[in-house]
Amino acid sequence: MLNRSMKLVIVPVILLCILLAGCSKSASLTVEDEDKNVQSDRAELILAIGSEPEDGFDPTTGWGRYGSPLFQSTLLKRNHDLKIVNDLAQRYEVSDDAKVWTVKIRKDVKFSDGQPLTPADVVFTFEKIAQNASTIDLTNMVSVQSQGDDTVIFTLKESQSTFISLLISTGIVPKHAYGDGYAGNPIGSGPYQLVQWDKGQQVIVKLNPEYYGKVPFFKKLTFVFLNEDASFASAKTGNVDVAYIVSSLSNQTIEGMHIEDVKTVDNRGIMFPYVPSGGTTKDGYPIGNDVTSDIAIRRAVNVAIDRQKLVDGVLNGYGTPAYSANDNLPWWNPETVIQDGKIDEAKQLLTDAGWVDRNNDGIAEKGNLQAEFTMLYPSGDMTRQSLALATADMVKSAGIQINVEGKSWEEIEKMMHSDAVLLGFGSHDPLEMYNIYSTDYQGVEYYNPGYYSNSVVDEWMQKAMEALTEVEALEYWKNAQWDGQTGLSGLGDTPWAWLVNIDHLYLVNDKLDIGKQRIQPHTHGWLVTDNIEEWRWEE
Repeated sequence: MLNRSMKLVIVPVILLCILLAGCSKSASLTVEDEDKNVQSDRAELILAIGSEPEDGFDPTTGWGRYGSPLFQSTLLKRNHDLKIVNDLAQRYEVSDDAKVWTVKIRKDVKFSDGQPLTPADVVFTFEKIAQNASTIDLTNMVSVQSQGDDTVIFTLKESQSTFISLLISTGIVPKHAYGDGYAGNPIGSGPYQLVQWDKGQQVIVKLNPEYYGKVPFFKKLTFVFLNEDASFASAKTGNVDVAYIVSSLSNQTIEGMHIEDVKTVDNRGIMFPYVPSGGTTKDGYPIGNDVTSDIAIRRAVNVAIDRQKLVDGVLNGYGTPAYSANDNLPWWNPETVIQDGKIDEAKQLLTDAGWVDRNNDGIAEKGNLQAEFTMLYPSGDMTRQSLALATADMVKSAGIQINVEGKSWEEIEKMMHSDAVLLGFGSHDPLEMYNIYSTDYQGVEYYNPGYYSNSVVDEWMQKAMEALTEVEALEYWKNAQWDGQTGLSGLGDTPWAWLVNIDHLYLVNDKLDIGKQRIQPHTHGWLVTDNIEEWRWEE
C-alpha cells in the first residue's frame, strides 16, 4: 500500500543528455549520420515511469509484486482480462482438499547466464521467501519440494484459493547465482537483463538473449528516476519517450506526445475507526472513536460525498468513482455501487439516528457528542490533501465537521486507530480484501487499523479462501461485500468511504504504441511495462 520503500530522486533535466547514452545529438553530425542514429534509436527507449526500487530487484523481498518483475519470470501470470495463464508453468493441479498444488514447469527455460531453470530454483525461491519473512506471506506453506526434472509440489497447512496469486507475482531466482548482492545485480529468465544501475539516477537494461517468450521489439530500455515535475519537463524537452505524470499536469500539451489514460484500482478512501474509544494498542496508542463508531455517521459521509465531482475537480476527470477496494476486478460485487451526492439523504440518516443540530451551528449533535472528527492524510501528498479537503467540504452541508490534518507516516501510525485516515490500496490479489477487512487483521500494520469486525463477513471470506479455485471463490468474495443482509461495503457496515480510483497517466511519444494496458493496481513497480513485448514504433 505504501510507497515509503521507494524514493524519488530529481535529476536536473539539463543533465539527462549527459546521463543517458545516445540521448544527445551533436549539431556537427551529417544528415547521413543523423539518419543512422535515428534508425539505431528506434530499438531503444528512455522511460521516466516510476520511482527507484530502493531495495533492488530481488523478488524474494517483494520486487515485482505489483507488476512484472522484468528480469525474472513467474510460474503463472494474468492476461489483459486478468485471467490466469501459464508462464513458466505448463499446467498445475490442486488436490481435492486444496492443500497440495502440483506445478509442471517448462524444460526449455534458461536464466540470462545460460544456466537452465529447474524445479530446484523454484523450491529455492519460495524457501528463501519463507526464510526472509518478507512482505510476501508464506506462513500457510508447509513445504515446497521438487519431483523429477519438471515438477514442483507445494503443500499448505490450510486450503487457500489466493495461494495462486503468489504463483503469479513471485519471480523465480537462480539457486546457483543468488547471494547478498543479488538485488543489485539480478540474474533471471525474464525478457530483460540488467546492464547498469546508477543509484539515484537511472537503470539501463537490455534484452535477455535466453528469453523463451515473445521477444520485445526494444533491445534497450533506460529508466530515469525523476519526480513528476522533472518527468514532465523531460518530456517537454524530448528527452524521454514515456513519462508518468499526475493529473494536475494533464491540461498542458506537449508537441509530439499524447496522454495514455490507463484505468486502475489505485484507489483512495477514508478508513473509519470502527469501534468506540477506550482501547489501546500494545504500544499504548489509542483505539476507537465515539463519533465514527456510529454507523449513521459513516453512512451519512458515504452518501453525502459526490465522487464524480471529486474525479472532475481533483483529478481533472482522470479517474473513476470508487465504491470498494476492488472495483471492476473479477471478485468485485457491482451491487455495492451506491447513489451518492445526496445531502438530504445524509441529513435524514443522521436525524433518524438522533444526530440533530440543536445549536444551529451547522454541526449535528447526539447527547454530548458533536458530529465532528479528524481525518489524517500523509503530508506532502497533494492529491490526498485535495481529496480530503473537498470531501470535508461536501459533508459539512450534511452537518458533519471533518477536520483535515496532514501528518508524517510515523505520526499517522500512532493516530490511525482513533482518527480517520485517507489511505490507498489496490491489488490484483483478492487477498487484499481479506487483509483490509478480516477480524484477524485488526490493528495489523495498515490493513485494518479501524478494528472492523463482522463474523458473517469473516465466514464468507474464509469460504473464499478455502475454495478450490479462484473462480469458485468469486461468489464468496462478492457475498462478503454484500449478501443481501450484511457486508463490508457501503450497503452494509461501511467501515470505509471509498472515494476515487486514480487513472495512471503517461505522456507517450506520438510514434510509440504501448499496446493494450490492463487495469493497473496501486502505484508500485513499473506497471506500464507489464506488456513490454507489445510495444513498438508505429509506421
